[in-house]
Amino acid sequence: MELFIRGFSLNDDTEVMVKLFKELMNLFGIKTAEEGMFFRVRNEVAASPLQVTTTLVIDNEPPLTQSAAAPADEKPSGAKHRLFKLHLYRILRQRFQLTAAPWGILHGVRPTKIAHRWLAAGMEAEGIKGRLKQDYACSEAKAELLTAIAVKQLPLMALSTEKTVSVYVGIPFCLSRCLYCSFPSHVLPGEQKLTEFMRVFLKDLTAAKELIDQYGFTVQSIYVGGGTPTSLPDPFFIAMLEAVYRSFYHEGLAEFTLEAGRPDSMTEAKILAMEQAKVTRVSVNPQTMKAATLQRIGRRHSPEDIVAMYRRLRQTKIPHINMDVILGLPGETVGDVRDTIAKVTALNPDDITLHALAIKKGSRLKLLLEENEQTELPSDETVLEMAAFAHDYLRKSGYSPYYLYRQGYMRGNLENIGWAKPGAESLYNIEIIEEAQTIIGLGGAATTKAVDHKNKRIRAAFHPKDLTTYLRDIDRYIDKRRQVLCEVYGES
Repeated sequence: MELFIRGFSLNDDTEVMVKLFKELMNLFGIKTAEEGMFFRVRNEVAASPLQVTTTLVIDNEPPLTQSAAAPADEKPSGAKHRLFKLHLYRILRQRFQLTAAPWGILHGVRPTKIAHRWLAAGMEAEGIKGRLKQDYACSEAKAELLTAIAVKQLPLMALSTEKTVSVYVGIPFCLSRCLYCSFPSHVLPGEQKLTEFMRVFLKDLTAAKELIDQYGFTVQSIYVGGGTPTSLPDPFFIAMLEAVYRSFYHEGLAEFTLEAGRPDSMTEAKILAMEQAKVTRVSVNPQTMKAATLQRIGRRHSPEDIVAMYRRLRQTKIPHINMDVILGLPGETVGDVRDTIAKVTALNPDDITLHALAIKKGSRLKLLLEENEQTELPSDETVLEMAAFAHDYLRKSGYSPYYLYRQGYMRGNLENIGWAKPGAESLYNIEIIEEAQTIIGLGGAATTKAVDHKNKRIRAAFHPKDLTTYLRDIDRYIDKRRQVLCEVYGES
């Protein structure tokens, strides 16, 4: 059933309340139209104890109301916003007989942080699952998944201290741009521009290394991402990887990951360079094993190329291989996903990341949808069926979920989940999502996040997404990164 509103009014029309209202409209697919309904929403807050009452009047219908008190352990501002959204969610479901959303009212990128906060306060797993269902209307399955992942992460996160950091290296180039991609990457430029990039990149890297030495940090993991780092021509790739190795590798390094991504970017010289740099984890990302879909999304390789690349990497000394799959790609069916999952797991990678397709601003897919072009996207119900099959198959194949994050406009209102064999979990993936460790970023579009454990806050510095700005203004961004670390750790 399609629902339309012609407008709405809120008695509290602050930016955050309007945002929460619109999140629910998007969640339930409620659109605007001249002949639609008019929603009048009133939210009332009483103190001591905090009580929130939300009322919805639709045109001239009788009012619909929900009311509840906030838990004693919740900040008043957060409780006011959460209860408003929860009440309105329940009212809309009741009035229009809407299907429950798997994640309820949870909207943020990092829902596991909620579970970690409760774990830190001493709450048991069963209590956390109950609170997720009660406070956020999460389904039983999502509450169980979220709690299990947070509990699994605890001993791995305990390996880090306040002086332990990870290093992210951004190589913002790809051989081609995929249909769904909105990452700040650029199609590989010519040799002159790459030479200029390497000059600036090495300056950026040297400054990052100086900060690590200055503050006495211990690097736990290195992650070389992008873009597709292996899109660099061999001489540039080898020079980049050697510089990263010389600057940050040490015998106690727990993890060294490199995104290789696509077979059309791989060469024997790059594989040898990865072995010599003691890379411990390589990402090979088929996304799908259906040849027609690969062509449709802009990939320049076949499923057979993926298998050949995987098998070649298995012949090396690199211990871990990760593979990515996307659920909900244009034109795909549940049968296609069953075939992809079966073929990927048959290769026996150490971990598999399941992504739900997100319709991202800046992607060609988003533009096509806005222009009403035929994209044959699977329905949300179909994507949910794909995910159910994939999760069951991976569990039966010996994988367990270990990290999770969400994005806006995901098909099926789902999530991205990393599944790993025992002992193959990526520490970097956990740390970057949970924001419990300082990440020092360098390279194109990199982000530095400094975790202030004492004051429980995060300070961030962002390198520019635009390549021209990165090359021209690197000194400015090096200084911003230095200032952020100084704010958290002080002068050293």
